[in-house]
Amino acid sequence: MVFQKMQEISKISKYSLSQISQLYHYLAYLARNSKMQLKQGMLIISIDIDAGNKELGIMNGGKNDRNVNKTMSEYLVGEIEELAFPLFLELFNTQDIPVTFAVRGQIVESNTSMLELILDSSVKHDIGAHGYYHRNFTNLSNDEAIKELRLISTGMRNFGIMPKSFVFPVNGVAYLNLLEQYGYKCYRSQGNFEKDCMLIERRGQLYNIHPSMFIDNNFNPVFIKEFLDISIRRRLPFHIWFHLWDFGHTKIAIQKSLKQKFHPFLTYAKQKEELGILSIETMLSAATKIEKIDHKRNESSF
Repeated sequence: MVFQKMQEISKISKYSLSQISQLYHYLAYLARNSKMQLKQGMLIISIDIDAGNKELGIMNGGKNDRNVNKTMSEYLVGEIEELAFPLFLELFNTQDIPVTFAVRGQIVESNTSMLELILDSSVKHDIGAHGYYHRNFTNLSNDEAIKELRLISTGMRNFGIMPKSFVFPVNGVAYLNLLEQYGYKCYRSQGNFEKDCMLIERRGQLYNIHPSMFIDNNFNPVFIKEFLDISIRRRLPFHIWFHLWDFGHTKIAIQKSLKQKFHPFLTYAKQKEELGILSIETMLSAATKIEKIDHKRNESSF
């Protein structure tokens, strides 16, 4: 099986970091044992909303560009996300797939149609937080981190939203104690070749929904299905994440990615869910499930 997969990858004339990552993760997950075992496999999808709309770029006058993206302006990131978001949301809603949208808090100061669309969705999605100004929390003072979290809570409350999931901007994990104080239940930790895994673990009062794999426009649908099969066989959580701007910068390019890659993968996942061997969760619903398991385990130990 592994040799066949390696042959498939070798047919690609030009390797991308994403493709190399997929091969590495596939081999690692085949070999790695996990201390966790669920009743069934679990698929979790989280999406980082770095700007949300181009208005933020105008509001911030380019001063926040480097906090958002190393190569694109905040305005351009927002413009792409405005194109991509309704296309992704429609696909998730059509396929009945709940996901975590980790939304940057400052969006409440501008065009809030993205929040309104999620709230009006036919699927119960998880609206998580992705910082307020999209600043790296590892570079913030304690007071600055408190200010970010306070602004998120105040701004989101106006829409009846109380974020319980947190995705750190640029994956800079810090101030978990403050997340607890502001009522968060879970977060996504930093991931890379060494840290990615199929695991959810408790950290204090929080649940760390470990990332299993970052994907972009170069992800291989065949491999992703294999990862899901590993999750199902071993009854482990498989958590994929991405940015909206990772799948093309035009509507046509994004639609092509959704049709050729995402749609087949989500259809495959729904088939497994209908068979009762996979559950499809948001970060929050996954944390809630694990919390219930922990409570039952603790009760049985007395």
